[in-house]
Parts: sequence; C-alpha cells; structure tokens
Amino acid sequence: MTEENIMRNIEIEKVVLNCGGTEDKLVKSAKLLNFLTGKKIKQVSSVKRIPSFGVRPGLKTGCMVTLRGKEKEDLLRGFFAAIDNKLKKKQIKENHFSFGVPEYLEIPNIEYQRDIGILGFDVTVVFKRKGKRTGLKKIKKGKIPSKQKVSAEEIIDFLKTKFNLEIE
Repeated sequence: MTEENIMRNIEIEKVVLNCGGTEDKLVKSAKLLNFLTGKKIKQVSSVKRIPSFGVRPGLKTGCMVTLRGKEKEDLLRGFFAAIDNKLKKKQIKENHFSFGVPEYLEIPNIEYQRDIGILGFDVTVVFKRKGKRTGLKKIKKGKIPSKQKVSAEEIIDFLKTKFNLEIE
C-alpha cells in the first residue's frame, strides 16, 4: 500500500488578469477587470520609451488584478468556457500557463456593459507545491529545489482532470 506524498500535490497559487492600453482604453480596461472580479486594480507604468506608440517612461500602460482564494476557480471555469475549453500545448510552461480571452462577452452569464465596450484581457495561472514559502520568507530562508517546480506535463494532467480541458 503506497501513499501519495501530499507535498508533491500541485495547486493553483494565483490567477492574474491583465489588460493593456493607454488613456481612454486604460480606464475601460480597469473598469472591465473591476467588473469581472470586484477587486482593487493595480495600474502598471511603462519603463521603456516607444515613440511610434507614443509611450514614454512613467506613462500608465496597463492594469492588472491578482486573485487568490476560493473565487479564482469559478472565474477560471468561465474563462475556459470563453475559449471553448481548449488550450494549446505551447501556452503551458513550467509553473504557469497563460491565455487570452478575446472578448469578455464570451464568458457565460456576463452581459454587455455599455461604458466598457468590447475588450479582451489576458489570464495567467500560477501553480505551486506545498513548501514554496520556505524560499520566500525573510527569516531562515531556504532554497527551493528544482523538483519542487511544477512541470508542464503535470499542469496538463491537472487541467484535464480538474477542468476537463482539451490540450491541442
């Protein structure tokens, strides 16, 4: 009788939603993320200068929100439904995967918001194993071995069993 080591189980650490844009589109993006999550939005500033896009250092160019806790799985199911429960294998990397939702209207039970318009956003899901905190704490900090990282194959198995996703 072999028991599975609970320290090897993987879980979703956080879900990060982000949207880009400047000026008017940035305001609409922040409204969209707040509408979807009900959480406080963090605005992201540019570091580089890109003259062709009118971007300069210090200019607000995006917004993001991080979800932790119970509500993240329910939202994830809606985001997966918006992309027809399909992910490409190249979107899945070590410890995380990312995908884009082209229009928030494709999410089930979400209605069109006139003040937002039609916008899309990006979703990044980060995975972890138990014991990750040892490398993050300030006092008696430890090193996290490479076997604690979550491989792409483990993420694929997790997504197939928990969310019934189809990986192409």
